Amino acid sequence: MIDVLVSGIGGYLVGSVPVAVLVARAHGVDPREAGDRNPGFWNVKGLLGARRAVPVFAGDLAKGAVAGLLGLAVSGWHAGALGVPAGASVPAVYAAVAGAMAGHAWPVFAGFRGGRSVLAFAGGMAVICPPAFALALLALAAVTAATRSFAIGARVAVFALPVLQAPFTPVAQVAATGALMCLIGLRFAQAALAARRRPGGERAG
Repeated sequence: MIDVLVSGIGGYLVGSVPVAVLVARAHGVDPREAGDRNPGFWNVKGLLGARRAVPVFAGDLAKGAVAGLLGLAVSGWHAGALGVPAGASVPAVYAAVAGAMAGHAWPVFAGFRGGRSVLAFAGGMAVICPPAFALALLALAAVTAATRSFAIGARVAVFALPVLQAPFTPVAQVAATGALMCLIGLRFAQAALAARRRPGGERAG
C-alpha cells in the first residue's frame, strides 16, 4: 500500500506540471482563457499552430510515461515479457498513471484548472503495456495516412488501447485501463457543462 500511495502522489505531482500553460504563456497566451479554454495540446495547436504546440504534445505524453516509470521504480521494477509490469508493480503503475491524469486534470501548480488527460493517459500506457502502445502508434500512422487527419488517427489510437492491450495482460488489467479512460470521459463531460454555463453557450472543442 505504501508503494501505491507514493506512486499515486508522485504521479499527481508530475501530472500537475502545466505544460500547455507554460508553453502558451511563453507566446503571450493563456489557453485557459482563449480558444476552447482547455489547457491541452489541441487548444494550444489551434491558438499557436502545430509547430509551437509540439512541446505540449511531447510534454503531456511524457507526464504519463514518467509517472508510470516512477510507479515501476517505487515498486521494485517487476516486469514480465515485453516489459509489461507484473506482480507488485501493477497496482503501483496504475496508481501513478491515475495520479498523473488527475494532476493534469486538476493541477496543484495551476489553480486546479487543467485539461482532459488524454495524452497523459496515452503516455502512461507506454509503461502499462508497451506492446499495446507500439501497436497504437502503428494505428495512429495508418489511420492518419488513410484519412489525412491526425485528429482522427489520434482518437482511434487512444480508444483502441484497451483492445490492443487485451492479448498481453489479464482481463483485470484491461478493466483497470478502462477505468482510467472513465476519467477522460468525466473531463469531457465537465468541459461540456462548463461551455453551456458560459455566456452565449460557447462550445468546448
